[in-house]
Amino acid sequence: MGLPTTDHVVYIPAVLLLGIAIGWSLGARAARQAIEQRQKRARE
Repeated sequence: MGLPTTDHVVYIPAVLLLGIAIGWSLGARAARQAIEQRQKRARE
């Protein structure tokens, strides 16, 4: 059980950052849709 290889040092943070970016994008889209629905209901 030595040190992790350079592959792990690069791959794991890259996958984590990719997951964060995708989650941020999907979450922002869902939040925008929720705000639009709330504003539409308020107008009606």
